[in-house]
Amino acid sequence: MTIFQDYKPTKDNYWRSIILFGRNVASYKFALGHALLKMATNGNEIVTLEELAVPFSQHICRHLRLADKQGTSKSSTFLKTCRKFNSGTTRKDELIDATKKLGFVNVIDAFHIVQGNETSVRFFTDERRGQENGIRLTQDLFSLAQQSQMQNLNAEVEARWRLVETAWEMKLPKHVLTVKYQRDEQVLIANSRAFDRKVITGCRGALNGYQKGKCFYCNRDISVVAHSNNLADVDHFIPHLLEKYQPLGNLDGVWNLVLACRPCNRAGGKFDKLPVIAYLEQLAKRNNFLINSHHPLRETLISQTGNSEQERNQFLQGMYHWAKAKLPHSWQPSDRDEEAF
Repeated sequence: MTIFQDYKPTKDNYWRSIILFGRNVASYKFALGHALLKMATNGNEIVTLEELAVPFSQHICRHLRLADKQGTSKSSTFLKTCRKFNSGTTRKDELIDATKKLGFVNVIDAFHIVQGNETSVRFFTDERRGQENGIRLTQDLFSLAQQSQMQNLNAEVEARWRLVETAWEMKLPKHVLTVKYQRDEQVLIANSRAFDRKVITGCRGALNGYQKGKCFYCNRDISVVAHSNNLADVDHFIPHLLEKYQPLGNLDGVWNLVLACRPCNRAGGKFDKLPVIAYLEQLAKRNNFLINSHHPLRETLISQTGNSEQERNQFLQGMYHWAKAKLPHSWQPSDRDEEAF
């Protein structure tokens, strides 16, 4: 009898694969993601391009105010129209018309493509050639809207968007751009030779998707939405208590940050203890998820832990042994839900 069991991805797993691992040549995928999540709560199956253009263009215009670079191409007629709207030289109806004609040219076709293949779960179908001239939302999207993870998905889209556009905006070689954690503000910042400090996004939203919305330790649902009852803590896998001993690797590095539920991280939980060795393998897997999502977290993790998977495993093992010599007591949660990643 085999000891291995197949895993059937959930709807939010498919959604996260699109947002986190889909190709990024422009930010339109993120704007469409935000718009779809909004439309899913309205309950209408058919969404015309005119209806879709409103939230889609709003998100593009909003992000252009944060970072003018919203793609890898040198010019875009659609983005020029959005910039004119932001400057007050284009009316809203003109913006919507331009969005209908130019904003959806590629993104509707490409949205479900991950690593060169279309996902088996679709959140909409293309109805632009039909009478509706729009898209048809699927039951998979409506089902996604009913899941407990729904509250986190907008935050994850936003965080991923901010990471990608920051990398484009800074126009820097990958090896000089690193993402760091600012502990007091619990945000990720970009540091480079050209920028002293640039706040990118909240740490929770940036990490949550790679843990599939689950506590790193017990696998129970967590939230990244402020003031939620199950708001996640940003935890240092190797406790930051040890930073005074000048470790080999920066303990505030993204490689060492995980999201944990408060019961695990606080009362009766981990505190300043080292997780049992089994969680080190899980940390390596999570870090590889981050690396596979590409620039800029990819470059940050590689610079912090090593170029190859073997080097990264050796780094984690060395850090774990170093920490274990100072914190001999190990910890694990008293019970866990089914593994999610």
